[in-house]
Order: sequence, then structure tokens, then C-alpha cells
Amino acid sequence: MLELIDLRRRFDDVVALDGVSFEVPEGRIVGFVGRNGSGKTTTMRIALGVLHADAGTVMWRSRPVDAVTRRRFGYMPEERGLYPKMRVREQLVYLARLRGTPKGVARSRATELLEVLEVVGDPNDRMETLSLGNQQRVQLAAALVHEPDVLVLDEPFSGLDPVGVDVLADVLRGQARDRGVPVVFSSHQLELVERLCDEVVLIDRGRIVARGSIDELRAMRARNLWRIEVPAATDGWWEVVPGVSLTERVDGAVVLELNDGADPQRILDLARAEGDVAAFGPVRPSLAELFREVVAE
Repeated sequence: MLELIDLRRRFDDVVALDGVSFEVPEGRIVGFVGRNGSGKTTTMRIALGVLHADAGTVMWRSRPVDAVTRRRFGYMPEERGLYPKMRVREQLVYLARLRGTPKGVARSRATELLEVLEVVGDPNDRMETLSLGNQQRVQLAAALVHEPDVLVLDEPFSGLDPVGVDVLADVLRGQARDRGVPVVFSSHQLELVERLCDEVVLIDRGRIVARGSIDELRAMRARNLWRIEVPAATDGWWEVVPGVSLTERVDGAVVLELNDGADPQRILDLARAEGDVAAFGPVRPSLAELFREVVAE
């Protein structure tokens, strides 16, 4: 397990991290979500040793992370950090060898990753000749080529088309499922985070404000909302039930909030009395909606 414990960091008068703590279990994918400037990149750079924390500890398998341990980490920064004049496969082999991988093994892995990630272009092309999306895929290959024990990825889906997103998502699932690698990545694509991640950590102004699975986050923020569509219904038909209030109208349907004690089946019975019910069911907030609620507090 990768553990970040009470990380603190200031830049002059700006508090970037104020006691950040969370875990990334082996074989799990954790989404790290927050507004711009909330502390995501600072946290990741501290985990990788690019920055030093003013206080706090990074642990891997119950031991403090040191330079030797970090050689087994795979890191993908938000900024593209590969050498533009260097040839694609040559660069991947070079980076793998820096992490202790034998040359022959490094070359084999580099070739395989370029195929798996569907990088368009000749492996002997220079990086600068590739499209931005293909450069992003090569950047991920650079994080994977030495078969890391931990993956820390900062905005890995940035600049990818939908096919590229699907390819990368499948690769990350495979790393977690097949190799047991703990994966933590940041992204502003919240629908993707919701679909891909086992757990989500929400950070705002340098503090962790919520964490857990999507279902756990929904339970923490739960409002008892129900969407009902009855095309022939008269307005206000639900008002006879105590503890029920209208929250919004969406595409011909109403969304009702039920207070404690209000029975959804009573609402359904009333809706049927109004006519054919085209839709009826609970409203499950998306991660984007949960995020807006949390950061608005």
C-alpha cells in the first residue's frame, strides 16, 4: 500500500498542502480530484521526491519511501517531459535502463508498449514528429516501461481522443488487476474518474474534503431524490403527500425530494393515478455533482 501521511507544504505565504493523508491500496485505482491549484500536483511531486514536504511521510508497504524505493515508481507528469529530438523507442529504452532494466528487456518492453498503447508512427521517429495525443501515449509508456510497483499519473488523459482514453483506461485496469499495481491519477474528466476508479479522493485548498468509493461518497452526500415522468399528469399532484417537495423539472419529468418517512411507493401510486408512468426511479448524483457540492461548502 502507498500511504501519504499528514503531508504539509508552503510556498512562501501560500499553504499548498495542509495535512493531506490518504492511501492507495495495491491493485486499486484511486482518482485524485480537485480544482486547479488545490494541491494535486504538489502532492504527487512529493510522493515522487520531486518536491520535499515541510512535514509528513510517504510510505510504501509500511516503510518510508527513499530514493531506492522511488526507482520502482512510475510517474507521468502533467507537463510533457520527454526529449523532443530523441527517437521514440530509443528514449523508452534509455529511461528503462536508468531504472535498472537490462537493455534487451527494455527494448522488448518498449516495443510491446508502443503496440499496446497504439502509438501511431515509426518507433524510430523523433518524439517531436508525433501528434500531441501520440506523445501522451509515449509518455505513459515511459512510466510503464520498467514495470513499476506504483503508478502516479498527473492528468494522464489530457489531449487524448476517445479511442486513446479507452486504450489508456484498459492499460491502467490491467496494471491494477493483473500486476496488483496501486494506481493514483488526477483528472478533470470526472465522468472518466467515476467509471474507472475504485476510490476517489477529493482535495480542496490543500485539504482532503472527502474520500471513498463513488457509492460511499453518494451515501455521505445523499438527498432522497426521485425522478418521475407522467406525461398526462396535472401540476402539483404530489403535494398531497407530507414531506415531499419539488426540486426541479427535467425534460418533462419532475424531481421530488422525499424527507424521512415519505414513501416512494405512495408517490408511485399517485403517479399511476394520474396516467401512464414513463419513468420512475431514484436520482443518483454524478461525481461532478458531488464535487460541486463539496467545494461549494
